[in-house]
Formats: sequence, C-alpha cells, structure tokens
Amino acid sequence: MRFSEIPGQQQVKQLLIGSVQRQHVAHAQLFRGAEGSAALALALAYATFLNCETRSATDADSCGHCPSCQKIDKLIHPDLNFILPVTTTKAVPKDAVSSKFAAEWRTFVLENPYQGLNDWMQHIGADNKQGSISKEESLQLLRLVSLKAFEAQFKIVIIWLPELMHPSAANAVLKLLEEPPPATVFLLVSNAPEQLLPTIISRVQPVVVRPLPEEDLLAWLRDTHQIPEVKARQLAQLAEGNPGTALVAQASNSADHDYFTFFVKWMRLCYSNNVGEMLAISDDFQKLGRENQKELLQYALVLLRKVLLFGLDAKLVPHLAANEQQFVQGFSRFVTPRNAEPITKELNEAHYHVERNANPRMVFVDTCLRVAELLKTA
Repeated sequence: MRFSEIPGQQQVKQLLIGSVQRQHVAHAQLFRGAEGSAALALALAYATFLNCETRSATDADSCGHCPSCQKIDKLIHPDLNFILPVTTTKAVPKDAVSSKFAAEWRTFVLENPYQGLNDWMQHIGADNKQGSISKEESLQLLRLVSLKAFEAQFKIVIIWLPELMHPSAANAVLKLLEEPPPATVFLLVSNAPEQLLPTIISRVQPVVVRPLPEEDLLAWLRDTHQIPEVKARQLAQLAEGNPGTALVAQASNSADHDYFTFFVKWMRLCYSNNVGEMLAISDDFQKLGRENQKELLQYALVLLRKVLLFGLDAKLVPHLAANEQQFVQGFSRFVTPRNAEPITKELNEAHYHVERNANPRMVFVDTCLRVAELLKTA
C-alpha cells in the first residue's frame, strides 16, 4: 500500500512521512477514524514506508519494488503482524486467535481495506457471533514481540479494532506500551477509541483520520475506480467523506438512480403544493425499493444541508456541479435557519419509518405534505 493510493489525507500523510524522515517514530500510534475511513489503509502505507529498503531521507512514499514493499503489499512480510477480532467458526471450531485467520485476512484486506467489522465477520463465516480479541491472544502477542525482527528495520504489530480487546489482552498491550520492545512499532487502528483504557490512550500518539472533502472522494472514485463523473459525484455526496460507504453503495449499484433529478422534482412539487403530482411521484418512490428509498432520503439530507449553507454564505459550499449550482442557489431562498431543522426532522423520520418497513408510499406522501407546509415558513 502506497500513500499515493489513498485519497486525500495530505496532512496526515505529511505527519507520518515527516516522523520517519526526522527519525522520530513513536513506538505506539493510534489511527482513529470512522468505520470505512482510510485509517487501516494509512496504517498499512505507513508500515510499508517504515520498512522500505530503498527509502532515502527525502522520499515521500515507499518504492513499491523492493522485497520488503512487495511482501508487505501481499501481507506476507514476516515482520508485519496483525491482531484482529475473531471468533470460532466452522473452519476454526476452537482456540480462535488471529494467526489462524491469516489467509482470510489477506484476502479481505487486499480486496478492500475500507471494510468494517461486520464485513470481516461475514467474510470468515461467523454467522451471528460477535468478534473479539481474546485473552488467549495476549499470550500470542507476548510471544510474538519477544522475537527480534527477522529481516526488516522494524517489527510492526497492527492491532485492528483494539476497542474489542478482552481486559486481559488490553492489559497485555498496556504492559507492552509501558515497556516497549526494541525496534517494535504498534499501530492501533480504532473506530471507537473512547472505549479503550485511558492508560492505553495516554501512551499512544494519536493519528486522526477525518472524513474526506467531497472533491477528494469524487476524484478518487472517478480516477482510481473509473466511475463516471455524475455517478461518482452522487456516491461522494451519499458517503459524506467515507470511502468505505462509497464503495458499498457502488457495489450495490444503487447509485444508478438519479437522486438529484428526483430531489429537484420532489421539492418543486412540495413548493407548489401540487398534491396530485405528489401522489404520482410517490409511486416512483415506492418502486425504488427499500434500500434505495433510504439512500434517496439520506441524499436529500446531504443536499438540504448544502442548500442551507449556501443561503448563509455561498463560500461555505465551494464545490458544486453546474446543474447543482443553479438549483441550490434558487432553492436557498426557501430553506432558512427558521425551517431547516423541522424539514431535516421530517426527512429523518421518513428514513426511520422506511427502515422499519412502513408503507413507503404513505410515508412519502405524508413527508411531502409536511415539507410543503414548512417551505411556506421560510
């Protein structure tokens, strides 16, 4: 994994690269980001950069060609180790520890490093079981770090989702962070760092992975994943800066629907209070299917926020497609701080009811009528 393969995050990349160039590599670092963020990808790119054999003092990325880079790219480097939440499965009926799922983990990460815990559990066939980092893992970890690096400068231990550690495992990690083995770097990748022991938090250097700007995510979807511009923009808006969410939406093909055109027509009908056309468009809403209905409502919330921000200050929404610019500018007169919150509440409630299998046509018509009333109060 190269830093150049990860969208955006320039500030984080510069921080990580600079620490290596200055030879100030912290022995324990916490990559904290939402599920589906670039946290794991950045940890992998950093691990590759740390042990790149041809890296010079001025290089800003790993070479990708040396034996170390090639092995880490395939996740088979002997000095790159993973601690993961796992559980017993049909293939591993007892004594479930990370090392027994190494092959599955390689396939999982190489396919897509922006996946989450539920994706991992489904990948290993966990059924409805919950994954955790067990107390048995702590013994494996202590044995692992007692060995010197085989061939690289650093032995690297990536702990994915450390918030799922059993207390015994957490205490073992804490002990290692207090008395770190030489030439060993711990990279903790967490979606919920607030669940970690405060003593662990105090001994790690934080690396905050924030949501991507919409334009960065758009460019990555368009250029790296070869997604057409219009579709990529819609995915970027739906994902709200989260690469994993964008890829899930792309995989489901749900973004083939033109949510922008639907939203524009919907809001115009609400503004004109055209009940007959509202009933007609509610049929179109029902035909979308539940998951697409939810995504449409989520998209509506994102675009509504842009409309409100544009009305407050156009500079708050610097990147808009040409067709969006005209609509957002015109509609911003009717979405103000006075009615934005209640309209948002109505859309959220519609999402809630659709998610719980309420009749989508009835939900949509009810939402139309309520939004129509609220647009009059701008």
